[in-house]
Amino acid sequence: MEHARRWDLPKGHVDPGETELECALREFEEETGIDRGEIKLRNKFLYEDCYLVKNWKGRGANVEKRLVIFLAKLKKGISGKVVPTEHIGYEWMDWNPPHDIQDKTINPLLRQVADFERRKKKKRKSGK
Repeated sequence: MEHARRWDLPKGHVDPGETELECALREFEEETGIDRGEIKLRNKFLYEDCYLVKNWKGRGANVEKRLVIFLAKLKKGISGKVVPTEHIGYEWMDWNPPHDIQDKTINPLLRQVADFERRKKKKRKSGK
């Protein structure tokens, strides 16, 4: 998703009574317009990180943000038409690691996704 000065991912805050996964699915739908029924979650993948955001929302103080990302794929036959609601645009990017998109969250996430995919491929080849 495109912001004015950076690329980012659909994400947001967990609402009261909501699990992290429920939050991720809700934010994904809200920010992309893609229904959660059009994706398939990839089991056994979870990315977590904590980082400081300077002067977050004009509050003057640094705020620690905790990031939890789940991995999913569009189901076969789904176009993935994105309707941005909270961003100025979007772009589908080819999967061609290593990536250099955004240092703070996207690059480390995509390194972990690449490692995850390598391990899965290796497991399939070994028959486990």
